[in-house]
Amino acid sequence: VQLQASGGGLVQPGGSLRLSCTASGRTSSGRTVAWFRQTPGKERAFVAAIFRFSNTYYSDSVKGRLTISRNNAKTTFWLQMNSLKPEDTALYYCAASDRIILSSIYGSDNYGYWGQGTQVTVSS
Repeated sequence: VQLQASGGGLVQPGGSLRLSCTASGRTSSGRTVAWFRQTPGKERAFVAAIFRFSNTYYSDSVKGRLTISRNNAKTTFWLQMNSLKPEDTALYYCAASDRIILSSIYGSDNYGYWGQGTQVTVSS
């Protein structure tokens, strides 16, 4: 499975961006997909996930501002980012796993498939 992330860029505080992640290769209807982000010197941090079929989960810092979704074919998933803050600045990675339990969705080590990362910079 290959993941390709896109959609990052420079945006002013309060603005919006939409990140996309396209999957190619083997498909799986129950695949868990997620977004993580990383800043220099820090570990990759959980942002949001769709666990298996439809349940969504968010980190407290993005709840209400960022929304994860995917298409019915489960080939593409998105991260809609609204009301962006400077602290949202990071390199954003998409990830996926076909074998993950709910309690493990927050850990980056539990995902086997990763996109290449797309930079989001929130600055005036």
